[in-house]
Amino acid sequence: MSQFPTPHLSHADLLQLKRWNTPTIYNGWEQITRHDAAAAGFNHEETRDFMPQMGPMVGYAVTVVIEPSQPEHPRANPQAWSQYREYIASVPGPKIVVVQDLDKPRVIGAFWGEVNSNIHRALGCVGTITDGGIRDLDEMTNAGFKALARRLCVGHAHSCPVRWNCEVHVFGQTIQPGQLIHGDKHGFLAVPPEDEARLLDAARFMDANECETLIPAARGASGKSATEILESINEAGRRFGEAARAKFGRKGEW
Repeated sequence: MSQFPTPHLSHADLLQLKRWNTPTIYNGWEQITRHDAAAAGFNHEETRDFMPQMGPMVGYAVTVVIEPSQPEHPRANPQAWSQYREYIASVPGPKIVVVQDLDKPRVIGAFWGEVNSNIHRALGCVGTITDGGIRDLDEMTNAGFKALARRLCVGHAHSCPVRWNCEVHVFGQTIQPGQLIHGDKHGFLAVPPEDEARLLDAARFMDANECETLIPAARGASGKSATEILESINEAGRRFGEAARAKFGRKGEW
């Protein structure tokens, strides 16, 4: 089993990250990471945010694998639920439960519903990313438990934890226990541990950089000719890129 890493960010930092959407966090992350920003970190397959009104969720990954189509799993380990919950309780929060459903792309049964979401909320979890299904949507929303999932589902079938605290693969991305995750209606970003400490500053800087250069250049186009608009945007793009390169030493191109 994986060793849960020590979080780099304070609860105050996490609250600040939650104030931006996931694309804004990505804009900061791509400036500081040495990973491929076209492949690493974010979901490659479509996700659906079933509680967009809750806004973004931020937390550290706790992981579990399920296979609701297979009745032998609950029989093989009658203590699986209690052992799994002990693992969840042992990890500091806030936590996002990342569930790999081995039945995908089919959805046979839901790991999540009213009861399980309330239990996990009590154990410090703020939401889930699951490539399977969820049910009891209104009740999950009432519990304040956010879900990014493949689709809705009627039953739970033979849903139970098969293994946990392990590497999981969801929506085309690999996630390790303890990774910082930011997710909303756009999808999710699983932040590599070495990028975590600089993420908030980078996201804050890039958001301000856009607001001080490209966005006002585009919004101030009224009454200008096409030539003047293009000149203004090109000049703003130059300043945008220079600011990013001065801050991060690389990238920042526009």
